[in-house]
Amino acid sequence: MKFRKMLFYVTAERKRPFLDWLMDLDIQVRGRIEARLDRMAGGNAGDYRAVGEGVFEMRLHFGPGYRVYYAYDGQEFVLLLLAGDKSSQPSDIKKAKFFWQDYQRRKE
Repeated sequence: MKFRKMLFYVTAERKRPFLDWLMDLDIQVRGRIEARLDRMAGGNAGDYRAVGEGVFEMRLHFGPGYRVYYAYDGQEFVLLLLAGDKSSQPSDIKKAKFFWQDYQRRKE
């Protein structure tokens, strides 16, 4: 089985929205999310859905309903864009789509 590499999206201002969010969480919660990301890297995305424009939402069923937004950069990479919870979902989806477009534009 081939594992995908996880990348963190970095804004033009050198901010890392996903990683900053993750590091602000309690260590036990962070551990559960990291375990889920490890499974995704191995090909088991679990509960997820496409939210449009190449962006996906991973749904975590604990706490306030955490959400992780990501996109696939080819066959080898998963780009972790942003995360939040159910309460910020609509605005997080818009931001994640913007971040994905920005990443693609700057990558060219």
